[in-house]
Amino acid sequence: MSFQAKAATIQLKDKAAVVGTVLAEKRDQVAVDIGYTVLVIPKSQIVRISRDKEPVAESVSHAKAAVDSDKAEAPPVFETKSGFYSGSGRALATRTVRDLVNQLGEAVVQVRTPSGLGSGFIINEDGFLITNFHVIEGETQISVEVYHQTGGELERKSYKQIRIIAINKFGDVALLKIDDRDAPKFKYVLLGSADALAVGDGVFAIGSPLGLERTVTEGILSTKTRQMAGELFLQTTAQINPGNSGGPLFNLRGEVVGVTNMKITFGEGLGFAIPVESVKYFLDHREAFAYSNDNPSNAYRYLEPPSRTRKASLE
Repeated sequence: MSFQAKAATIQLKDKAAVVGTVLAEKRDQVAVDIGYTVLVIPKSQIVRISRDKEPVAESVSHAKAAVDSDKAEAPPVFETKSGFYSGSGRALATRTVRDLVNQLGEAVVQVRTPSGLGSGFIINEDGFLITNFHVIEGETQISVEVYHQTGGELERKSYKQIRIIAINKFGDVALLKIDDRDAPKFKYVLLGSADALAVGDGVFAIGSPLGLERTVTEGILSTKTRQMAGELFLQTTAQINPGNSGGPLFNLRGEVVGVTNMKITFGEGLGFAIPVESVKYFLDHREAFAYSNDNPSNAYRYLEPPSRTRKASLE
């Protein structure tokens, strides 16, 4: 049985870690490909290198079994360390866009404000959802429309008690929560990995371009590292239009790999999405980006100093 190396985890002395593919390991340094650049790490800073392997034959057989089985079976799910969002517990088999849309449609929402609308997606059953910051920027009245599936039919429900939990203006992401008293447990999406994508892989977006809710557009990944305004974006041929902003970009395994946020208006098939790794970082550190009603224009919350520091400053 042959083995295929997965990404290596390099534990550093400062308790940080780097995940990537080891390209070269020399006597005094290690070169690691992290997707959009190559890091050269001195061995003096490395505590341990963990290389996970998995049996290829077993992976192939699992994928074949998933394809052969025509059942819409829920994939195994694992929660992150924060327990706030989820991913797949194993490599999922690719499926058709039609099958995936039927499975994922309930978790994609429309975000409405008095000045416009955008899209979003629910990340856990408690009604937390992701959208773009520019969709809600400067707004005080936000509503979210969810399409619940009941008896094989979709029923549109509008929720008006929406709370802003965290925002990152510079990363163009926002975390909202549906607080309506009659809100049920929500269907949610799984977050995947943009790093695992390859140029040419199939992707699709679900959103509300120009207010046309539940619109699906399909394309491929054009590049993983399109640099614009100092940030790296996924570029896709899937059509992205105003109203798609904040919606999910899925791979063909049904996992979110990006958040659609812009397009080039004078061209076709030139859409862009924020890589999901940036969204995960935002969610994992959401307390640092907590929204404050006392200072709504600031994306950061400032903590009180420790008691010893506060006391010394008063003396």
